Amino acid sequence: MLNLTDPFYALLAVLAVLQVKHFICDYPLQTLYQLQNKGRYGHPGGLIHSGLHVIGTAAIFLVVPPTPWLAVGILGGEFVIHYHVDWAKDNWIRRRGYTATDREFWWAIGFDQLLHHLTYIAIAGILVGTRLGTG
Repeated sequence: MLNLTDPFYALLAVLAVLQVKHFICDYPLQTLYQLQNKGRYGHPGGLIHSGLHVIGTAAIFLVVPPTPWLAVGILGGEFVIHYHVDWAKDNWIRRRGYTATDREFWWAIGFDQLLHHLTYIAIAGILVGTRLGTG
């Protein structure tokens, strides 16, 4: 049985939840409406997509409960970062006319995914370090 009061195991659990959440929100739950409109700043499609990610991110609080202010900071940061990473990627691809047949298209997709996953590492580190850290 995992001891989630141990920062190492808690960190692994939080990262696992974030990875599963990312897959669910970016693939099964992402609609064509969201996908086609993430590059239009302020469009509901992108806002809905980032909002779904925020809802999914809240699941990590079942693993490591935060203070209310920490929860607000994590969820707010997740929304702002996720929204702008997707918006910037979509705009970069669209303005240059890249399609799935261009290697630069896939570089942009990969960089977008890297930024999301680095965000999750930061979220996990902040949450676990703040709540369960030994320092």
